[in-house]
Amino acid sequence: MMETDGKIYVAGHRGMVGSAILRALERNGYHNFVLRTHAELDLTRQDQVEEFFATEKPDYVFLGAAKVGGIMANSEALADFMYENMILEMNAIHAAWQNGCKKLMFLGSSCIYPRLAPQPMPESCLLTSELEQTNEAYALAKISGLKYCEYLNRQYGTDYISVMPTNLYGPNDNYHPTHSHVLPALLRRFHQAKENGDAVVTCWGTGKPLREFLYVDDLADACLYLMNHYSGNETVNLGTGKEITIRDLTALVAKVVGYTGTIQWDPTKPDGTPRKLLDVTKLNNLGWHYTTELEEGIRLTYQDFLSNPMRAER
Repeated sequence: MMETDGKIYVAGHRGMVGSAILRALERNGYHNFVLRTHAELDLTRQDQVEEFFATEKPDYVFLGAAKVGGIMANSEALADFMYENMILEMNAIHAAWQNGCKKLMFLGSSCIYPRLAPQPMPESCLLTSELEQTNEAYALAKISGLKYCEYLNRQYGTDYISVMPTNLYGPNDNYHPTHSHVLPALLRRFHQAKENGDAVVTCWGTGKPLREFLYVDDLADACLYLMNHYSGNETVNLGTGKEITIRDLTALVAKVVGYTGTIQWDPTKPDGTPRKLLDVTKLNNLGWHYTTELEEGIRLTYQDFLSNPMRAER
């Protein structure tokens, strides 16, 4: 169990995931945080990372910092996504080990699993066949991070764990029109269409792919739970075990936003992986289950979008 007065470093605490983890920690009585913005600590700079860990020596680390984006962002910046994610995670994990970190959690992504993995995807299908090409660079970086945690455990007896969340959404998300993930991108698109009185909204692909979504505060609760109840070399899938087609998700977002126009599809644009459902049997057997249903989570996320005009403009 994490000691309530232990020093905790949440990497990426201003992002959607990091800020949710910080909220969960505070709700559960943790208070001794060491936090740095990107401007204060660039995790891609090894000298800065080593100095930070040598000075602060955090007891616990939640490594949620990452360069993230949707299909277009990943496709256009393959080298950037691979380099920045790999270098920042290796710097942080290595420095944590060098400075006696008691426990570390590395947050990956469900894109680490093969494009045509068995559905739902069990943790054991990792590295069994080829990855989805549109986000291969990001996936390879994340696989490297989780494997480094495993190898440190095996070689040095550390207690470093990794978790693989499904598609996340919620407060403090990125609503950029081209570089965000599907759900926040849809929220912004339909909000603008409603405000502009647009009769038609065109969405990418066919709408046929199936996706799973987890509300970020549920994710944070799961992360804290696992830090206190799980140790092991194998990663743990974090999700709901439920899926929805992109077409049905789009209709649900339009409903929540209040857009009543026509939705059409552009099949010349990529769909991405046809199906990505995590097998959450292991997570459920460890004693954790999600609580926020998708429509309610979308409503909460839309309220967040409306409450922060500057965020909506990003």
